[in-house]
Amino acid sequence: MDDAHERELSDRFRRGDERALEEIYRRWSPVVFTMALRFVGDRGDAEDVTQKAFVSAWTSRERFDPTKAKLSTWLIAITRRRIADTLEARTRVRALQAELQRFTTPDDVVGGEVDLGDRLLLADEIDRLEPDARRVVRLAFYDDLTHEQISERLGMPLGTVKSHIRRSLTRLRSRLEVGHVAP
Repeated sequence: MDDAHERELSDRFRRGDERALEEIYRRWSPVVFTMALRFVGDRGDAEDVTQKAFVSAWTSRERFDPTKAKLSTWLIAITRRRIADTLEARTRVRALQAELQRFTTPDDVVGGEVDLGDRLLLADEIDRLEPDARRVVRLAFYDDLTHEQISERLGMPLGTVKSHIRRSLTRLRSRLEVGHVAP
């Protein structure tokens, strides 16, 4: 792409021309996706990062300054931030999953008995989730299904399944911490 065409494309993009966005997406989404896949290691997460990077670019397009960077450089910077967000969220989800496992498995067996109070409290909190989120959480933690298996079983997009789990774990953790149950 020559400099004049890139400047014209950048200007159209900044003005909100959706055709410019389409052209930018066609040209740069393979690069963004490959970069995301390399860092996050999961195709579904890489697709989410790609989508989030382009949504971020579109919603913040007025801040793009072609005198400071090329459009491709700006997209890569946004992609790096979305990758970091994804990796950070993954770390939080794992920590929350470990916390939930403490309540859903007999790790704290005293005298051969599971702490029924913790299990009942967790079951009650799960029941307070919205119906789709509740089904997803139960399949993930009680039936031990993968995100992909849940997606197939419920006919729900993989990204939606992951979002339900992330939001639900965050809600459960905050509720359990408020109740002074979680350490």
